[in-house]
Parts: sequence; structure tokens; C-alpha cells
Amino acid sequence: MRWLVGWSSTVARASAVGSAGATGHDGETVHPVGSQLLWGDPDPLWAVGDWRPDEVRVVKADAENRIAVLGTCGASDEELRVGLFAARGGALRHLTNWSGSYTAVVQVGRRVTVCGDLAGARPVFYTPWAGGTAYATAALPLADLIEANLDFGHLAAMLAAPDVPAAVHDSTPYEGVRRIPPGHTLVLRAGAREIAGYEPVASLAVAAPPTDPAIAVDAVRDALVEAVRTRLSAPRHVPGTDVDPGPVPGMGPAERRAARGTPVPGIGADLSGGPASGTLALLAAGLPGAPGTVLGHGTGAGERLLAVTFNDLAVRGHEAELERAGTLAANPRLHHVVVAGGEETLPYADLEGPLTDEPGPSLVTAARHRARLVSGSADHFTGYGARQVLDAHPARLADLLMDRKRRHLVRPVAALTKADGSVMVPARVYGAARKLARTPYRTGVDVLAEQLLHRRFEDAGGAVGASLAALSWARPGPAARWLTGEALAEVSVRLQGGGGRPIVGPGQRPGDFRARAALARHAADVRVLEQAAEIRFQRLHTPFLDNQVVRACRELPEALRVQPGARAAILRTVLEGAGVADLPSGWGAPSHASSTAAARTGVRVAADSLVSLFDTPLLAQAGLVEARVVRKALRSAAEGAPLPLDGLADLVSLELWLRRLLARRGTCWTGTPARQRAVPAGIVPQGRALGAAARQS
Repeated sequence: MRWLVGWSSTVARASAVGSAGATGHDGETVHPVGSQLLWGDPDPLWAVGDWRPDEVRVVKADAENRIAVLGTCGASDEELRVGLFAARGGALRHLTNWSGSYTAVVQVGRRVTVCGDLAGARPVFYTPWAGGTAYATAALPLADLIEANLDFGHLAAMLAAPDVPAAVHDSTPYEGVRRIPPGHTLVLRAGAREIAGYEPVASLAVAAPPTDPAIAVDAVRDALVEAVRTRLSAPRHVPGTDVDPGPVPGMGPAERRAARGTPVPGIGADLSGGPASGTLALLAAGLPGAPGTVLGHGTGAGERLLAVTFNDLAVRGHEAELERAGTLAANPRLHHVVVAGGEETLPYADLEGPLTDEPGPSLVTAARHRARLVSGSADHFTGYGARQVLDAHPARLADLLMDRKRRHLVRPVAALTKADGSVMVPARVYGAARKLARTPYRTGVDVLAEQLLHRRFEDAGGAVGASLAALSWARPGPAARWLTGEALAEVSVRLQGGGGRPIVGPGQRPGDFRARAALARHAADVRVLEQAAEIRFQRLHTPFLDNQVVRACRELPEALRVQPGARAAILRTVLEGAGVADLPSGWGAPSHASSTAAARTGVRVAADSLVSLFDTPLLAQAGLVEARVVRKALRSAAEGAPLPLDGLADLVSLELWLRRLLARRGTCWTGTPARQRAVPAGIVPQGRALGAAARQS
């Protein structure tokens, strides 16, 4: 795991803070394990983990004015220098406008600004420490720093209402560690904190001016092309080296992978029937020059883009997807690799893995993704996030009604009617959208609080049921039905603004608000997946989560988004604009069925081990679930009962994460004997504490 960590003190104490570390309340001097110091006192900044040399850049104007950018950033050093000078005057948004995926930290005198991203894939966390503020791009190191307890109220909220920002607010699984919301920056002035937004949001009262669909789609194309080009133009990294000397002479991709035990150097991408990953593969293969050649960067003349397709032999029904992938792979710029998976790669089949920064449902499928990614390249493109940034959340139908654009509801409602076969669908959908358009945000959150408190959970049957359920400001999560009454009551209190924190309206339209929340949740889980399925020396690239792409996608008119097949149509237009016109028949067809079938098959095959996992679960010790209730649900799901499988994934992944946290030894910080000895992270159910038992012993 790679992360960035820094500290801002209330006073300048050059003697206490420097290259040796930072001094806490008790006088101990600590610094991150495996770190490189980017700048020192009085407000130090470290990069921790296996960052590539080209992923860490620091540009200085003088000793008190400097900018650090970590990740893939398309800005030149001169552009970073111009951005630094602009930031001295207080301008922040331009720091998030460069192509790529990165975290920018600017220091101007004693003012430190840390920029988060729009999607939430590169979050920023902070905590009070030593009279100032410590910040990082990971929550666990800050929890280690302050020896934080687990926040079981946050974990309960993650299960009961994962898509509701009012439930989780700015909390994390660790008490005292907070996150800044997507689209915000953390501003520290001599240790004092301020959270500032840098992105305008759509107002409830004033409709955004109409955007020409063609212009909006062209902007998406330009953003995607630039996002891909930024990755291609970055210096290519050969695993195991600090300098990129190009591929090993006389060795093919398979030999190089076998010799190194690492991904093949070069560029790769997922290739399937899904339009998002296929679009990125074709764009990456088409830029620039001869087939697959990234000129001047050591990938080797004529070396093609490595396109990976996962063939799940344990699940049927995706033959058409494989056929479309094979047709796309006929492109001379692509080298196609089909990875065969069996029962050993089903969801839940392999539940071993590393401890991630936070829990996420992708923990139950990490081994499945790792089997695909290990056959990929050192720089691997994925289409994660495309559905969330391009598709229309069902609640956007209410936005259209608020703007009096009823005619644009005709086609999406007709598609739902065709799927359900009932003539009552149009009236039901229109009624739900009209009700949401007239419901204040505060009322919607109160309704959810009552639903949780009185355990009222409705099963959303089919596409129509799911759409109707999504036509709300807030709704229970799929795992909420299995939580205890105490846990649900705790979440209900959080939703009602308990603890003196009033819940205020978001100032956005319901559809736009729900779409942003769904994107943030998905981006957080992609981050967990990246850590859980990590392949040494490999970088997963998710261009659809870049700020530049997210902004372009948000300019797409709602009337365009809500049309059936809009995502595939937009990406087809993007490819045509980039010179790719020959796409196979059926390209862009939805591929949810195969993943759902894989999840159901995985639960059935792994039923015994999953039931054993919940014999004495930590979730039950914490009072979040009753073990027998979860065991009964797992057995029912294995027998084919129509239970929400994503809810079971939430429960299993959280239990796995807690067990990995309990088994952990050591800390992210060192510097004194107290920090250097092994410190197990544990759970004390009575006090719901992290590491308390170890500290007491």
C-alpha cells in the first residue's frame, strides 16, 4: 500500500520536527516505516511505500513555497510551478484540473493545502495530534499514530446505509480519524483545520443551463483520450528496477513474467464485452504510432498492448462476451490473453489476503481479480467507475420532473415497462419520481431513520422494483436486514443528527446527489480492491475516476443519460471520434448476469466455510449481528433463496477485515522502543477498542 502522510503543528518547532520524525505529546519522536522525506520541518511530509520515481515530484519556489504531486499527473514541472504561484493567492481548483490521478500538497509559508479528488478514489484523512493536525491518504496509519479505537457506529452505518452520506458523514472505521468529502481540500494554517470545497454543485432552485449533447460527448472523448495519453507518456517502469531499461532482450512476455514473478513491463488493459474496459483498451492501443509502440519509453518496437479477458469456466452464460472480446482482439495492436478461471477463482473461494486500509465488499472477490491481474502488464487499464459517471441514477428522473422535462421520461419508462410486462409501471414510476421531486432532503433522511428503527425493509424485485426503491433521498443498505436492533437504532440516531450535529440539506437535486454518493462508494471500494488484489510492481489505472473525466461526464445532459443504452452509445461515439469504428455486434451489452451468477455459485460452493466463518464472528461480539441469523441467511442463499447477495458480501467482507485487523502485528510508525515493538491490533467487545488489550498487557 502506498500513502502520503504529513503533519502541521501549531507553532514552528524546527528542533522538534525534521528528517528524524515528529514529536508527540509524550515527547516520543516517530516517523513512518519505509518512508522517504519529501520536505522537513516545521511541517514535514513523507511518501510511504513502493512509489515509482516518476510518481513523486516536488517543485519548489523557495524554502517556504513548494508543491508535491504524488501519482500520475499530466502537468509539466513548469505547470506545477505556475500552479504553486496561483495557490499562493488562494486559488485551489486549478490544482485539480490536470489530467491523471494524483494527490497534490501545497505549502505556502505555514499554510498547507491537501487536495482530494472528485470521485473519492484518492481520499484524504486527518486527525488531531500533538497540538496540531496529522493528515494522510490512508486512515490506518493515522489510527496507529493516535492509537485509535474502532468506531463501531461507523461500521454499523456502512452496513445499514452505505449509500447515505448523512449516516457515515466524515467518520472512518477508526475513532478520531476523519475524512474530507470528495471535491474538497484540507487547509491547515499552523495546525488549525479548514475543509473547503472547490467544486460547484447543481442547485435545487436553479436548473443548470442546457448543454449541447454533441459538445458534451466530445468533451468526454477529449478527457478520456488525454487521461490515457497521460499514462502512456509517463516513463514505463520495469519491475525490480529504479530505472526503466526496456524489456529484457531475447525474452517474450511469458518468459519475462516467469523469470520475475511480476507483471509484464509495458501497457495492458482489461478486454471484455463491457464497453468501458474495451474503450480504454482500444484507445490505449491506438495512441500513438505503430501497433502498441509507446515511442521513446522503452516498451520495445512493435510490442503490442496486452489485452486480458477473464474466462470463468465455473459460470455459464458469457460466451457472447468472450466472442466479442476475441473480435476486438483481432486488432493488430493488441495481444490477447485469455485467463481461465474455475471454482478456485469464484467469489468467496479464497478469503485470504492482506489487510486493507478500510473494509469493502470487494474483499470477497479480491482473489478472483488477482488471478486476472497477474497476467496483465505493469501498467494496467481498467474500466472501473464508468457506470457511475456515465449512467443515470434512477433518482435523476425526479430531476427531470423538477426541470419540467417530462417527455424525456418516455423512453426509460417504456424500457422498464417492457422488462416488467405490467401496464402499471408508467404510473408507478412517475408517481415515485414526482414524490421524490417534492420531498425535502431532511424528510427523506427521517424516513430512512424510521425504517431502520422499525426494521421495515422492502425487497426490490426486478429492474422496476430496484428503480422504484432508488427513487428516494436515502434507502437502507442490502445488509441492514441482518443487523441487530441495537445497531440499527444507533444508525437511526446518527441519521437524526444525534450528538449535536444537525443534518442539513445537500443543496443539490436528488438525482445528482444520489449519483455523487454512489460514485463515492464505488470509488472507495475500487481503492479497497486495488489494495486487496495488489500485484507487486503493478499499477491499476482507472481513468474514469480521474477528475478531468468526472467533470466532463457531469456535463452530460440528464436527458441523454436516462435513455436506455446511453453509456454504450456515448463510448461508441468516443471511439468513433478517436478513429475506431468497427465494433462487434452486441458491443456494450449489459454484463451483470455473469457476475451475479458467479456470486451465487460462489456462495453455494463456499457455503460450509462461510457458515464456519460466522460460528463465533467478531461482528456478533461487537453487537452488530446475531451469528445464527447470518448463518441461516448464508444457508438460504446457498440453496438459491432470493436474498440480496451484495448484502451478504458486505457482512462477509467486514468480518474478514476485522479478523485481519485482529491478526495484525506491528505498526506503521517507528522511532522509539514503545513504537518499535509489535503492537497487536485487537477487539475488546465490551469497550469496542482497537489495540486496547495489547496496550494494557
